Amino acid sequence: MKNIAFIGLGVMGFPMAGHLSKAGFSVCVYNRTRQKAAQWLEQYTGFSAPTPAAAVKKADIVFTCVGGDESLQEVLLGASGGFSGASRGTLFVDHTTVSAKVSRELAKEASRHKMAYLDAPVSGGQQGAERGSLTVMIGGEKADFQRVTPIIKHYASKVSLMGPAGSGQLCKMANQICVAGIIESLAEGLFFARQAGLDPSQVIEVISKGAAQSWQMENRYQTMLAGEYNHGFAVDWMCKDLAIVLEEARLNGSDLPVTKLISEFYREVQLMGGGQWDTSSLLARLEKTENEVGS
Repeated sequence: MKNIAFIGLGVMGFPMAGHLSKAGFSVCVYNRTRQKAAQWLEQYTGFSAPTPAAAVKKADIVFTCVGGDESLQEVLLGASGGFSGASRGTLFVDHTTVSAKVSRELAKEASRHKMAYLDAPVSGGQQGAERGSLTVMIGGEKADFQRVTPIIKHYASKVSLMGPAGSGQLCKMANQICVAGIIESLAEGLFFARQAGLDPSQVIEVISKGAAQSWQMENRYQTMLAGEYNHGFAVDWMCKDLAIVLEEARLNGSDLPVTKLISEFYREVQLMGGGQWDTSSLLARLEKTENEVGS
């Protein structure tokens, strides 16, 4: 039985760590808000630790799933961070969506301490984490990837090695570019159908059988039409992710005009008070704009 540490028990990390506990691994969790760790222990078998360093002390593999660049650096590089408490040979697997630059730096730092590091962002949202059906895109060494893949498959249906350190994050950036564009298109299609006097549900029933079909269309159109935006990945997180995308695009010379525009749209949703709404709330922005024009 492998000893596992899991750092970060948000909407994604909480169920992911739970799958590992159910699979029979010895799991020690750490969360900045201790109440969250206590809640996790009420549902799953395992242990908690007061610091990242204490959580990883006996771990063979350490998973992290936190907020972003700064929070990841804090839990790994801080005075009581994971790198300071881990032993040689420990494998760190980061599921946070962060910049490729930070992932490469952390991989180098881990190597300097005779440890291993994989950047392994995920796609599939809260529902995917709860169902154990996430997609995981990984950057790092092949041997480390092969070592951890059987474990990750307890909460993922697809695990792929994309290349060296940072490649997982670059793949996730491509994912977010596509997702943002699809959601905006779906929101505009639903908005247009309503404005044209059509039944939007009937429209989706028809066009979802053709080339317009997408996961977002199949899983989000009904809640979007109902104005329900509490189904997973939050606008605040998408804004963070798209900022990472646009900075990387600036560095590699990619022109992303649609992504830039949709990033601005999500900023508008934040200003509407929708930072914690899910990303399908782009429809709410269109409806608000229409109401303002109408008034």
